[in-house]
Amino acid sequence: MAKWTWLLAAILGSSLATPAAAKLIDQTEAGFTSAHSARVAASPDDVWKMLRMPQNWWSGEHSWSGDATNFWMDTQAGGCFCEKLPGGEGQMGSVQHARILFAKPGEMLRLSGALGPLQGEAVTGTLTIQIKPAEGGSVIRFDYAVGGYMRFKVADIAPTVDKVMGVQLAGLAKALGGAIPQDGAVVTGEGALADTVKALEMDAKKEEDTDGE
Repeated sequence: MAKWTWLLAAILGSSLATPAAAKLIDQTEAGFTSAHSARVAASPDDVWKMLRMPQNWWSGEHSWSGDATNFWMDTQAGGCFCEKLPGGEGQMGSVQHARILFAKPGEMLRLSGALGPLQGEAVTGTLTIQIKPAEGGSVIRFDYAVGGYMRFKVADIAPTVDKVMGVQLAGLAKALGGAIPQDGAVVTGEGALADTVKALEMDAKKEEDTDGE
């Protein structure tokens, strides 16, 4: 059974147990945009290298096979962020999560794909991942813009998808050694994911405060 079914249950009213930092920066009846950022103690080149290996950071809980080792990514224009779907009697299936639109090593990766249950809807999803050098490392930002016809209510699915995107960025930050909280301490070791999520929330709050100035 596809692991994405938990998300459908959440949309229908079940509780969502996955921790994440949520920041919807735009939402209308036509679609929504989710944005998350994290600061890590890794160079832009190292972030790029890790980004190209989704099997090391994209959550297996948000896959069709239930196993993150089945992910792979070809980071050239037209390339695939895909997943193998092992079957019985040696048969192998596959699914395309997104295709690469723009790839500039160490700076930006842009993908087009309706992720998870959105794949079955007439929507377009564009994920832009920006990497910028910062003191002591890099800042990573995920922007996921979704629009088009869907059989879900935007108000119901948007917060859920936003949380899922926050979990993916948290996983990437953890794979790079952990996010850097406001006090400058690098998050590492056991419990890093929870601390990374906290750092994402702090970054989002800082952005909101800056926007209000």
